[in-house]
Amino acid sequence: MEAYTEQLNAKGYIDEAIDPRLDLVEEINKLKKKKNAVILAHYYQEPEIQDIADYIGDSLGLSQQAAKTDASVIVFAGVHFMAETAKILSPTKKVLLPDLKAGCSLSDSCPPHLFAKFKEQYPDHIVITYVNCTAELKALSDIVCTSSNAVQIVESLPKNQKIIFGPDKNLGDYVKRKTGRDLVLWNGACMVHEIFSQEKIGKLKEQYPGAKFIAHPECEEHILSEADYIGSTTGLLKYTIQQDADTFIVATESGIIHQMQKANPGKTFIPAPPNNACACNDCPHMKLNTLEKLYNAMRFELPEIDLPEDVIFRARKPIERMLEISEKLGL
Repeated sequence: MEAYTEQLNAKGYIDEAIDPRLDLVEEINKLKKKKNAVILAHYYQEPEIQDIADYIGDSLGLSQQAAKTDASVIVFAGVHFMAETAKILSPTKKVLLPDLKAGCSLSDSCPPHLFAKFKEQYPDHIVITYVNCTAELKALSDIVCTSSNAVQIVESLPKNQKIIFGPDKNLGDYVKRKTGRDLVLWNGACMVHEIFSQEKIGKLKEQYPGAKFIAHPECEEHILSEADYIGSTTGLLKYTIQQDADTFIVATESGIIHQMQKANPGKTFIPAPPNNACACNDCPHMKLNTLEKLYNAMRFELPEIDLPEDVIFRARKPIERMLEISEKLGL
């Protein structure tokens, strides 16, 4: 075990040799039954991980699943803050993350100690934080939200309630425009959703005149202003199913396109182009997880997510408030 601990410190995952003759999908399914484990995967994971997951979804759906699962072990194919959220909601369960270094640029953009000082400047404001943040930041919050319920959560509060919204300035700005509320925004952003080129998207729309341009609200305003539809990853997926259009230009992390193609085999999905030829709209953190790492995580039950009890206690309240509001509103 000590050797594995050193390996985790150095690499962030268990790098144990795997017999190349093994059918990893078959072996992972065996381990799920043996260990009473459930695999939760975000839409931004590699297709082979999505295909083996027990549940695929966005942050809200994954949070709801983590809260109600009967499994003894939760294997979270996503990034660190998501696995932390699962641990907060199911503290007695073992939560595994295939690669501890699967972080988040948005989460990193809001260090809790700096946010605490920022919060002190607005003592009469309540704090709504986007779920894409650390457990420590959630513990500083009054309500957590996701991209699929942020607008409704803000609208559920009295109109005279002053609000700090963080860490995503683009999502916060979108919520401000949708609700007309004067939110105080933290200056954070997701690296993937800030790279899209308005000029290149315009050329694609000219090339495919019947295409629908759809975007995630973490994108910048000048990109959102061009969109036919703005929504969470789940919202974007549903939109592609409901619309008659046969071509969609998609401005979010490219992993969601796998589910779009499965749900719409006769339609075409084009990733929105980045503004830099060297960039792509893949999240490098999400893509750190692999089938091999997932297998070893289940095999050795490492890396395990662990959080201090006081952080779990304080962070759980704003998440539960989000889930309560979402349930009440039928989200």
